[in-house]
Amino acid sequence: MKKLVYFLSIFALIGCQQKATETLELPSLISQGMILEQQSEVTLWGKSAAGATVQIKGSWGESSSAVADATGNWHAQLKTAKAGGPYKVTISTKDTTVSLGNVLLGEVWLCSGQSNMEMPLQGWPADTINYAKKEVREADYPQIHLFTVPRAMSFMPVDSCGGSWAECTPETAKTFSATAYFFGRALYKELNVPIGLIHSSWGGTPAESWTTQKYLKKIPAYSNIVDSLQQAEKQYNALMNWISSLPSVPMPEGEDYTRLNLDDEQYAAPDLNDSVWATMKLPSLWEGAGLPDFDGIVWFRKTIELPASMAGKGATLHLGAIDDMDATYVNGQQVGAMEKTGLWQSPRDYEIPEGLLKEGKNVIAVRVIDNAGGGGLYDMKGLWLTDNNGKKIDLNGSWKYQPEAELINNTFYVFGKSDKSYSSMPKLPVPLSPYTPSVLYNAMINPLVPYTIKGTIWYQGESNVGKAWEYRTLFPAMIKSWREVWNEGDFPFYYVQIAPFNYGEKMPSAAAELREAQLKTLSLPNTGMVVTTDIGSPLTIHPGNKQEVGRRLALWALAKDYGYDSLVYSGPLYDTISIEGNAMIVHFTHVDGGLVAKGPLTYFEIAGKDKVYFPANAEIQGETVKVWSDQVKNPVAVRFGWRDTAEPNLFNKAGLPASPFRSDDWKRLTQQGD
Repeated sequence: MKKLVYFLSIFALIGCQQKATETLELPSLISQGMILEQQSEVTLWGKSAAGATVQIKGSWGESSSAVADATGNWHAQLKTAKAGGPYKVTISTKDTTVSLGNVLLGEVWLCSGQSNMEMPLQGWPADTINYAKKEVREADYPQIHLFTVPRAMSFMPVDSCGGSWAECTPETAKTFSATAYFFGRALYKELNVPIGLIHSSWGGTPAESWTTQKYLKKIPAYSNIVDSLQQAEKQYNALMNWISSLPSVPMPEGEDYTRLNLDDEQYAAPDLNDSVWATMKLPSLWEGAGLPDFDGIVWFRKTIELPASMAGKGATLHLGAIDDMDATYVNGQQVGAMEKTGLWQSPRDYEIPEGLLKEGKNVIAVRVIDNAGGGGLYDMKGLWLTDNNGKKIDLNGSWKYQPEAELINNTFYVFGKSDKSYSSMPKLPVPLSPYTPSVLYNAMINPLVPYTIKGTIWYQGESNVGKAWEYRTLFPAMIKSWREVWNEGDFPFYYVQIAPFNYGEKMPSAAAELREAQLKTLSLPNTGMVVTTDIGSPLTIHPGNKQEVGRRLALWALAKDYGYDSLVYSGPLYDTISIEGNAMIVHFTHVDGGLVAKGPLTYFEIAGKDKVYFPANAEIQGETVKVWSDQVKNPVAVRFGWRDTAEPNLFNKAGLPASPFRSDDWKRLTQQGD
């Protein structure tokens, strides 16, 4: 659900070898198997009795102490040695000792973003990562430790999260972020030191969800909603009480919904009285058709009249793509299902066996499970049923629907097993959803502060494509907000520019504008950007070549943070233009030995004072590109790769692609105001 409320009373004690009493509590990050940043003063923290003295010892020979404040919170700095281990960290008060083993000293990176960072090594669905089975089988690196932050949301910053450290094995790696894994593996193979990867991502989420309220308040588009968020903090108790009274069913491990059994097939029964159910026009996402801010399970039913000529004959039910999972029934019998994650773009065409359809009334029932983002039968190609003779029955229009369970904090709270309904749920002034500003920062980043990290890698932007102009301000603000709360200076922040994908005909260049916003974010100190125009596919928003994404992120870290000064880490970046007659000369940085074209240069365009761009000829001239068109006699601007789906072919000799760019400053599609 997008009203998930984080349970503030829980403070994790994961990883302790000895059970702690009320006088010593540790967050989940400070636990068995943790990796601490080498040759640093790392921060450790926890809760104890007010005024208690806490002693911390590292078996490499360093110790420290702290005194808990009036609220029981304490922080301490502990010096670390060169990379190595395993070591032991002992934390104790007068009456409690916690001993944490298998602690390694090495390099620690935070890995965050949306689905292209969240996408696991085994893929979404299975094997969509290139060579997934082989990669999982070979993911055996005991000195790489993995920590995944569970999905959570909160109106206010919280201090703790779930999760635990685990050694990288085929079993633990298969469900861990593929991008983060390949990044960490590349660092490990080059540096030969322990690598700690903290993964905190949520698919489909926008950057504003990961940004502190303090920094959002500075952006005009968010100032009002920040005020509302602060009011909502005070009004969620009624909602929590209502939720806690419902029957609950945990989300299946690994999000395998084939094992989710709510004994709810009565909703598919032909004789069910659905007269009290609400009505929704399909196809549509349910968020805009009656169920705003809802994640969970919804049943849809439609009764149709069939002529005698179709009775008893086989047919095909065409439901198009469904977000996310479904089980579909005709006259009470299941005719098809896709109950695995990652299939939200897959069309549903289910065969109806002979003998099932009858003359007169027939009931189609669809159980839809949505675990985040939009949900429902949304494919605008339409819904219909065809028999084997080609006779078509239109199913578009009114369907009955009934919410059955809402997904809250990885648990389904089931309305159908109580006397309550979705409509009686207490409402908040601001919906709590993964898309609500600040709520993911509050619950999935703030609990990690101030764990000492080397830097951050980030893969996100797809969910902000429609507001690309705003992203020019928002994304840098997010980075600054993280750096401020960590108080470690301008730590490295390396990110992935979004890959080619068809976002729709209405906004054919919105993704290009988002890529430009990402490009301009390089003006922040100690940032780096990976270009992916050559390793994506316009047909999928989740490209499978995460190996190269991780490798290219690692190039930035190795070159900038680990002394590999001669390493080429960036593709060509636009610098300046000059005019020669009717041609424009484009100058680049990061040419690193020269420019290379894989075939005739593509996706260059040129424009005159009328601001109308035309496809252009382009050729490499040393470290520059000459661009011209017979349709533009007096050019003033040039652009490159300016399409959502652009897959241009300009590289440097290291094989790294050039970033899309434009030289003009004309108003763009997503730009508001003057």
